Amino acid sequence: MSALRPYQLEPEDIGKNLDALAQATFADLTSQFMLLPKGDSFLEYSDFRAGYEALRKATGGFKVLTVNTCWDAVRSNAVAGIVLRTLLGVTPPEWQDLAKEETNQEFSNNWARTLDKSMRTNPEYFSTRGGSSEKTKARVTALFTAACKVLTEGASDTKDGVIHRLDKIDTREGLDSIRFVAEQHVPYAVLLYERYLGRPFSSHRDAVSELVGDVMENAIEDQMAAAKIPFRKTKRAERVPGFEQAPDFFTPDEVDPTVIIEAKITGDDGTARDKVARILRLASMRDERERKKKSAFEVVACIDGRGFGVRQEDMRQLITATRGKVFTANTLADLIKYTRLSEFLPGSP
Repeated sequence: MSALRPYQLEPEDIGKNLDALAQATFADLTSQFMLLPKGDSFLEYSDFRAGYEALRKATGGFKVLTVNTCWDAVRSNAVAGIVLRTLLGVTPPEWQDLAKEETNQEFSNNWARTLDKSMRTNPEYFSTRGGSSEKTKARVTALFTAACKVLTEGASDTKDGVIHRLDKIDTREGLDSIRFVAEQHVPYAVLLYERYLGRPFSSHRDAVSELVGDVMENAIEDQMAAAKIPFRKTKRAERVPGFEQAPDFFTPDEVDPTVIIEAKITGDDGTARDKVARILRLASMRDERERKKKSAFEVVACIDGRGFGVRQEDMRQLITATRGKVFTANTLADLIKYTRLSEFLPGSP
């Protein structure tokens, strides 16, 4: 017989089985770190390869890497700019800082991040109005100037205990290194080592960090929409009167809620503790309303990720505070059936 989940028990029975319920919930948690949301600006390999070919052709197989050949490449395919940054092995803000240092060009905060997204999502960006403005041309020229300079020079000598960012197989000896990698079959172990140094998917993971939690929120939203249950999903950092921090969902609305849902996926135990603390505050609000004989709401937690599996005491508190209404990605199919959301199903009494 499978273990009972906390939401399947009556509130008065939860305390008697708290440790077992915490363990059952731990068992349902999935790490989620192997899955990342693509977001709206994910760059597929085929598109990256097209940008690579644009840069390779414009530079004659990386023989002539100049500001002009870089411009030729990005005008053919803006993704070539992403490839150029990847050759450097830097983030957009780091590229911006490098360009400012090499050329004294002024940049606004996060300008390079915005440019990076534009190049990822629109191969024809540099033929559009925004990509062809004089300010954009000047700043992009500064980026290309810095990239061409350091890629041509390669890695410089460093002191003991320090490694140069260009001390990579494809940039160590300047353009000769790039041409070698472009023309030869690079050993797989070398590629794996480069990947290890760079953390797989780190750039994309950073770009979609705020979307990771949306995987859970979207699944909840899809369930309620399919069941035609009224709800209001709050926006990030939205202020809702009467709530110190707005929960993720209200049903039917925030004016007189019957069900409040907090949703979170995290691999970090610190973030998990913050979310538990938020749910405990909502539970305190519910208890205060009950003491005053006011209409009280049900508090529901939808969680996942290894961050919630670190501290048993946090899970015990979470189960107790929500009166068992804790769901994971593996048990989300039970969300409507075992909560007061079922009261809003069309045709329900």
